[in-house]
Amino acid sequence: MRAIDYGGIITSIAAPDRAGRPANIVLGFETPEAYLDNRRFFGAIVGRYANRIARGRFTLDGKTYQLATNSGANHLHGGVKGFDKVVWSVEPFRAPGASGAAFSYTSADGEEGYPGTLRVRVTYTLTDANELVVDYEAATDRPTPINLTQHTYFNLTGGARDVLDHELTIEADGFTPTDTTQIPTGEIAAVRGTPFDFTTPARIGARIDRADPQLVAAGGYDHNWVLRGGEERQGSRGAAARAAHVVDPLSGRTLDLATTEPGVQFYSGNRLDRPRSGFCLETQHFPDSPNHANFPTTILRPGETFRSRTVFTFGTDQ
Repeated sequence: MRAIDYGGIITSIAAPDRAGRPANIVLGFETPEAYLDNRRFFGAIVGRYANRIARGRFTLDGKTYQLATNSGANHLHGGVKGFDKVVWSVEPFRAPGASGAAFSYTSADGEEGYPGTLRVRVTYTLTDANELVVDYEAATDRPTPINLTQHTYFNLTGGARDVLDHELTIEADGFTPTDTTQIPTGEIAAVRGTPFDFTTPARIGARIDRADPQLVAAGGYDHNWVLRGGEERQGSRGAAARAAHVVDPLSGRTLDLATTEPGVQFYSGNRLDRPRSGFCLETQHFPDSPNHANFPTTILRPGETFRSRTVFTFGTDQ
């Protein structure tokens, strides 16, 4: 795996197919300079708040805050200059059976409209068990919303073709429908009987072009799935639970996902220059949570420590 200090971006992950032939299974650019115009968040750490906040506005402890808006009228992935567009301090490390790097950044009070000085540390650990472990940790001096994720686009064919034939399983019985601007309505809807049912393996492309209003509005999949276990996952660092499984029948490469987060945003790469040439599984809390009391809270307060863990495990089907 390779990563850079700008945005904490993962630029490549080499993984073998069933015949042992390695290939880069993530999307990105040829040079570090190309990431300066990274409008699709390739490989980046996303924050202070991953996903969308309606109209860039929320009320916390009786005070209303206005964030930067960068997705129509809404706030997306931390704003105009989110964590994906800053230079992080990096500390490489080696340990028995593992190596990696710890990325640190201090987000100033008022940055992109957020309250509080937020100190963030994100650690990438690559293990001899073919795992990429992503640990998030943060503390604040004022109450603030926080929702961090990793935005790598995967293509398990190694880029040989699109991802529509990848078979996906998501450990979720519900998802959060959105309006036409992709802001959650507040409902948690059952996936059974809908194109959003990945409780058993299904091709990403099998139902992606159905005339379902949710799919039409997003141009495909770009929704939050409510993982089984709910808030029991929250804050349980070290006890990441199974969230998803992906297999590419062509190469035999597999990807297993486990997380302590209550949700995962599955994005089928609808708006890439080569549409659907990669997919994201963004483990996180739900979009627009500060404006939905029925969603798990994303508010971090002074004296508390935000912790989250996501594990990507790479393998083959034989």
